[in-house]
Amino acid sequence: MSTLPAPSPGGFCEQAWDTTKALREAIVRHPFNMALTQGSLDRERFVFYIVQDGRYLVGFAQALAAASTKATDPEDAAVLTGSAHGALVEERRLHAGYVEEFGLAESEVEGTVTSPSCLAYTSFLRASAFTDEYPVLLASVLPCFWVYQHVGSTILDTAGDLTDHPYRKWIETYADDEFADAVLAARDLTDKAAAASTPETRERMTAAFVRSTEYEWMFWNSAWTLEQWPTVQWVGQRP
Repeated sequence: MSTLPAPSPGGFCEQAWDTTKALREAIVRHPFNMALTQGSLDRERFVFYIVQDGRYLVGFAQALAAASTKATDPEDAAVLTGSAHGALVEERRLHAGYVEEFGLAESEVEGTVTSPSCLAYTSFLRASAFTDEYPVLLASVLPCFWVYQHVGSTILDTAGDLTDHPYRKWIETYADDEFADAVLAARDLTDKAAAASTPETRERMTAAFVRSTEYEWMFWNSAWTLEQWPTVQWVGQRP
């Protein structure tokens, strides 16, 4: 599946997607994703991304698990629980495959410092899980689903033959039908929650969606720049 159906007209997701159009286009055009599309992304940047994304997925899964406890509909809770499991198991299996392929030692991965952008993003999601009402939390986690699928499908549509593409597995994971179905389910839950919310809550949902999308750009950018803590000269590298 290269593209998703358009969001429901007049729903929260349609409005939020339109609000972040320019930012989303900047993510697709980011040098990291352009190089990923072309297969020219260097190993150091991709390894940095893979290690940081593994850290991110833990916080993302925790936020999804928290959302499942806040859902009042058991079926909705089951969807969120399944998504949390997928983040921890299925996607991390992809990351583990690349760690093995690149010959990274476990000590090297565990000893890598969590980047400022990764820590900021996961801290935002954990704070939302702890303090925000259910609809706002859904809006906070939705960009990770949706933006990744959008980037993956865009790369799939433009990269051409993937037979010898070095990042074929990554592209196919985020552009396949199974992941698209997860995005559609997350969108449906968010639109459902927004429809039952007050205008004030919908405003907070929009703010959360935009902020998470900003963090998405920052995360890609941190991998491109191999982001380090600016204080490392005084305190050294700490995991």
